[in-house]
Amino acid sequence: MKKMIKKICLFIGKIIKFLDKILITPIMKIFLKINDLFSSNNKALERIFSNKQSLVVISLVVAFLAFYVVDKHSTNMVDNSAEILYSQKVIANYNEEAYVVEGLPETVDVVLMGKKSNIYLAKQYPGQGVSVDLRELSAGTHKVTLKYTNEIKTINYKIDPSQVTVIIYDKVSSQREVTAEVVHRNNLDSKLDISDISLSKSEVTIKGSSKKLESVAYVKALIDIDNLVEPTIGKSTISNNKLVAYNNSGEIIDVEILPKVVDAELTITSTSKVVPVKVVPTGDIALGYAIGSTTTSISSITVYGDEENLKSIEYVPVKIDVTNLSSNKEYTVNLEKPTGVRDMSEKTVKVKVNVSKQEQKEVQNVNIQTVNLGDGLKVQALGEENSKISVIVKGSKEALENLDESKITATVDLSEYTEPGVYDVDVKVTGEDLRLTYESKVNKIKLEIKK
Repeated sequence: MKKMIKKICLFIGKIIKFLDKILITPIMKIFLKINDLFSSNNKALERIFSNKQSLVVISLVVAFLAFYVVDKHSTNMVDNSAEILYSQKVIANYNEEAYVVEGLPETVDVVLMGKKSNIYLAKQYPGQGVSVDLRELSAGTHKVTLKYTNEIKTINYKIDPSQVTVIIYDKVSSQREVTAEVVHRNNLDSKLDISDISLSKSEVTIKGSSKKLESVAYVKALIDIDNLVEPTIGKSTISNNKLVAYNNSGEIIDVEILPKVVDAELTITSTSKVVPVKVVPTGDIALGYAIGSTTTSISSITVYGDEENLKSIEYVPVKIDVTNLSSNKEYTVNLEKPTGVRDMSEKTVKVKVNVSKQEQKEVQNVNIQTVNLGDGLKVQALGEENSKISVIVKGSKEALENLDESKITATVDLSEYTEPGVYDVDVKVTGEDLRLTYESKVNKIKLEIKK
């Protein structure tokens, strides 16, 4: 315990010596000099400055005063702060009916500087924010200063950017036809279709600078299917559809559109068609074998789509790979939607394939048809042997017995023959029954093309 007290006393002694060296002694020297100056006129002041105890007290008082001033100043420095208000909206005051302003930023950053308490209050009472007064300016290019208005006057602020260059145009107007564009159409039930759209306005007014109005190619009303509650067959209305102006490149042009929104009445229909499924073998079956018969789990399917697209659809193909097939097999096929079809009543089909030994049959006197003959040209076969061919048909006995020879087609494509002359042209043979293969006994025929 005694050792501890001794250490504390030594520590305090060191502190006193330190204070005496750097604070009391220098201050005493200052007062002694002052005493020398006034010694001839003031005996009382001389006695005070000559008394060591008086000097110690005065030194301590001065030290406390110095500490108070420094502490107050440091407190003020610590209490000062800065905070950034990001993306503050810029409000421009001008005659919006007569002018259009370009070059003005939509938002700026504002740095608030001052005491933390004042900054806190400024954030609670933001006042009028950032503004720029353009009311006294006419059409042309101007450099303007942005101002920040707040309720706390003790706050300093800095705007980034604080000055901007704006271009003021005279506002003009023009009429444009408005058309409808359906948004999120894929979210509509695939069995349903929009056959007609009627807008509450067929023509709208656009306003802006003459330069911008010249770039507007069209105005569209964006009809969002997601705003349609429980769409069903019949007429439905979607209100407050946004209008947007575009240029020829499909980019949005920022102009004023009146009215800003339109209503749309939609006619919803469901167009469908029942078509058969047709097995389409792909690949080469094993040598010496042929497809005897095919049986599908469904014979027909309902397809949904636009009326025009459905007109050209005669069947839905069921593709099966028969490469090296030499025995009976059952397939489960995922159906592919034909072009123009949005939905189908069935997604998969099972196909049973019976394989049998391959046989062949010769079909004679199959007429040759020409396709893609150029305008102003005519074609003539050089001899009867070049106008008809024999076709070797291979397949199962059952398929050959049911062969309709009138469904065999032989064609020559003349799209590459654009000048008069005599040519050897390739022959292509096809048939309706895809279980069979068709092969011409001759590969080429001789034709003459004339003007």
